[in-house]
Amino acid sequence: MTNTLERRTITAEVRASRADGKPTRLEGYAAVFNKFSENLGGFKEKIAPGAFSRAITEKQDVRALFNHDPNFVLGRTASGTLDLSEDDKGLMFSCEMPDTTVARDLMALVERGDVNQCSFGFIVRADSEQDSTAEDKASGIFGVRTIEDCDLFDISAVTYPAYTQTSCDVRSLIVPTEIVERFHKNTEAESTKQDANVLARDTAYIETLRASLTL
Repeated sequence: MTNTLERRTITAEVRASRADGKPTRLEGYAAVFNKFSENLGGFKEKIAPGAFSRAITEKQDVRALFNHDPNFVLGRTASGTLDLSEDDKGLMFSCEMPDTTVARDLMALVERGDVNQCSFGFIVRADSEQDSTAEDKASGIFGVRTIEDCDLFDISAVTYPAYTQTSCDVRSLIVPTEIVERFHKNTEAESTKQDANVLARDTAYIETLRASLTL
């Protein structure tokens, strides 16, 4: 667990809802459950169902932004212009878009399909780690991190994703150094264990040769 603000970007579905022929709401998924991220620096990550339930219940003050830029505010839970909820798939959002140049431009980009991903800013309050598969280890991934509970700060429509499963995906690839270092330590421990196994194997082989020569 860390108190550092993190962001992840994912790809799923994001859509512009219309009223009176004009796009008025931006909707989609800011995060999806049980989907693995790409390699985040020696480990993969997934979000457990219910990871956002406490934040939603506590009515945490969450902003909707464009590209995580605080100058481009699209909505806010505290003002009632941003709604957040969880379902079996992930963290859903619905944002009542303001009549601003940035909002109008973004809606046009979403309708054209130029922007279709989302990201979210968060601080982890509970997580767990587990070993990765032999196949993952061969690819340089030595562990899996599961986010089980987090505080939410913003959801954002983004230009570039880090996850590939969301809808108006906005989760940028920002991972705290301490998290990466933690998994690198696991990598070093794994290497040390492998070296010890090789040494034991070679020692046994040498002893077998010595025994045969003695005979």
